[in-house]
Amino acid sequence: MDAQDFEAWSRRAAEWGAKYRETLDARPVRARTTPGEIYRAIPPRPPETGCEMERIFDEFESLIEPGMTHWQHPRFFAYFPSNAAPVSVVAEYLVTAMAAQCMLWQTSPAATELETRMMEWLRDALGLPEAFSGVIQDSASSATLAAVLMMRERTLGWQGNRAGLSQALRLRIYCSDQVHSSIDRAIWIAGIGQDNLVKLPADPRSGALPPEALEAAIRADLAAGYQPAGVIGCVGATSTGACDDIGELVAVAHAHDLLIHVDAAWAGSAMICPEFRTLWAGIEGADSVVFNPHKWLGASFDCSAHFIRDPEMLVRTLAIQPEYLKTHGRDGVVNYSEWSVPLGRRFRALKLWFLLRFHGLEGLRAMIRDHVRWAGMLHDRLAATLGVEIVTAPVLSLFSFRRAGASDDDTISHLSAINDDGRIYLTQTRVGSQLAIRFQAGSFAMREADIDIAYSAILDGLGLSQEGMS
Repeated sequence: MDAQDFEAWSRRAAEWGAKYRETLDARPVRARTTPGEIYRAIPPRPPETGCEMERIFDEFESLIEPGMTHWQHPRFFAYFPSNAAPVSVVAEYLVTAMAAQCMLWQTSPAATELETRMMEWLRDALGLPEAFSGVIQDSASSATLAAVLMMRERTLGWQGNRAGLSQALRLRIYCSDQVHSSIDRAIWIAGIGQDNLVKLPADPRSGALPPEALEAAIRADLAAGYQPAGVIGCVGATSTGACDDIGELVAVAHAHDLLIHVDAAWAGSAMICPEFRTLWAGIEGADSVVFNPHKWLGASFDCSAHFIRDPEMLVRTLAIQPEYLKTHGRDGVVNYSEWSVPLGRRFRALKLWFLLRFHGLEGLRAMIRDHVRWAGMLHDRLAATLGVEIVTAPVLSLFSFRRAGASDDDTISHLSAINDDGRIYLTQTRVGSQLAIRFQAGSFAMREADIDIAYSAILDGLGLSQEGMS
């Protein structure tokens, strides 16, 4: 592909992207293909000779696009959002065109120094103390793994990476039963073992981990000869938005000289709005905090902001410096590959720079406040509708419901009917012993009118008449 063709096809792709965004509202949110349909349509062997771009692009439009679930759809109310604000997409065009490998300062100085400044911007936007330094990880899963490895190494006197774990004391990590499954994976990969992740029951009313239960579990493990290594707090749990009392967990953890990591992957974005910061009161005492700008803030995936109180502990845990990775003659530079598990790093800071400069914090705050308000409006309408049971009250823009008296099989059937209709996309969760339908508002393209569509689609899926309802 020569320069002229590259320009033409880049323009074609950008035009396609703009048209795609313009027409999303009219498309079903979820793909309507059957399992294996696209796989069978693709030849089983790679081509020996190339073909024209026109044909490839045509097949992309006819075969691939229809099999995509539209995460940028204004009525994507499932999971948590994975937003890509248009300005972030533009930045990603530039990142992809440059295709830099930003593992070291010397391999792309602008990437490193912009990342440092963007993490300072985000830290200040969230109201975190200046004592925190930040790094952009690919996902909250990686940030949590890095935090767990840091807990492990600190507890083992920085000998785990060298000596292994076979002769080490049995380490213990503590959290509530509301945490994301990425916590479990981090424990597996760190070699600590699932049996040593102590999941304590959250308070059924507040959803928070009781600090007295944490204290008791730590004391019991010490008496049994185990070695407590760290605590993981949660702000905005995936299931129902549960939030721990971070201040109280910090107090217990630090009383036992344990590090505490806080997973605020979704809810952290809302902390740019000062009125929501009560949800993580005490966060200034945490040792490690993660949130995902690629969820609710509008930065395209992947972009996870990881803040660390003492980055030297993280570097001591993860850094390897063979001669070919050293930056000679440049004292004081930061090499962010030493702050993360992968060596290779994309230029993720550019999309944050574009996003924050274009929208400003006030623009992003307005979006988040709208989502919270609109989710509350839908909650109130459903709560006032005969035949609908609210299961969990809103936390920010997340709540859950079901048809009153529905069994689990009924709820699965109702959810399928809602999603097969195509107007909206929801997911299920389990609250106590029963399934519920989970709603969260967070799409960058969402408008208030989408709440009316969601209400209608939900009632149709639940098999409830809309006559006389408002």
